[in-house]
Order: sequence, then structure tokens, then C-alpha cells
Amino acid sequence: MKHTLSVLVEDESGVLTRIAGLFARRGFNIESLAVGPAEQEGISRITMVVPGDDRIIEQLTKQLYKLINVLRVQDITNLPCVERELMLLKVQTTNLTRAEILEIANIFRAKVVDLAEKTLTLEVTGDPGKMVAIEQLLTKFGILEIARTGKISLIRESNVDTEYLRNSNLTITG
Repeated sequence: MKHTLSVLVEDESGVLTRIAGLFARRGFNIESLAVGPAEQEGISRITMVVPGDDRIIEQLTKQLYKLINVLRVQDITNLPCVERELMLLKVQTTNLTRAEILEIANIFRAKVVDLAEKTLTLEVTGDPGKMVAIEQLLTKFGILEIARTGKISLIRESNVDTEYLRNSNLTITG
């Protein structure tokens, strides 16, 4: 199972290297990594997607807390969260395929950020499932390059679990 860890750290040089080293020494892979300033000056938030069972994640959490610059580690995998990723996707295009590619982009609310005679570059923002879906649809045109940020995530204070709502038969009226 993949776990999403939200880690608050002091914003000092070498912190990310120590965290990556901890994972490497124990033979654990980090599938996705996003780092940026948090809400408080001098603090950074690291969002990691890590494969492993609950026991492994608990062990990694304990090891992370042993690093002096780590302030808080939270496994947010099963908590209601807002999750986003950013992907830039360069697709091969011709006069015959451009309209279909633009239609797919429109459906996924992707932005065209570069247009050339033989390529189209899209900016896609959304949950990780959206990234996979648009990539699958555009594969038939020829994907030339992809750059992804990795998942970022914050806990929903409303406690509304959109994943639960998506998988249930509840009807929401407003």
C-alpha cells in the first residue's frame, strides 16, 4: 500500500539530504516527493508518497522523529485530504489530431502552455488519478515528455472525505 506522509521540518540546509539518506540506508523508496515553505516562516512541509505496510510506515515515522530538524510527521493516507499534482505533458500533434487533443484537454481542464507546429504542451492540475487518466488518453497521439511535481496534500478541516463520497451512492444536493 502507498502511504502519504506530511512532514514538517526546520528550513535548514541538509534536512532533505538527511531524510533521503535515512530512506536509502533502510532500502525504502520514495515514489513522490514535494517540498516547499509551510505556513510558518522557517518551516518547510515535505509531502512524500512511500510504499509499505502500516508496520513499515510506523518504523519510518519513528526514525524520522530521531532526526533533529524534523518537527512533525503525520501519515495522512486515510484522512480526508485535498490532494493535488501538477504535470506538464508534451504531446505530438498534427493538423488532424490537434482538435481531438484540445477537446481532451478541455474535458480535463488542462491549460495549453505551449503550441508549436508539431507539439502541444499542456499543464494539468488535479488529483493523481486525473494525471493517470489524461496520460492514458493522450498516449495514442505520442507523448514526447512528461514532468510531474509529485503529490501535495493538506488535511480537510471539514472532514469531508471526497474519496468516500466518490465511491458511495450518496446524492449531494445544494
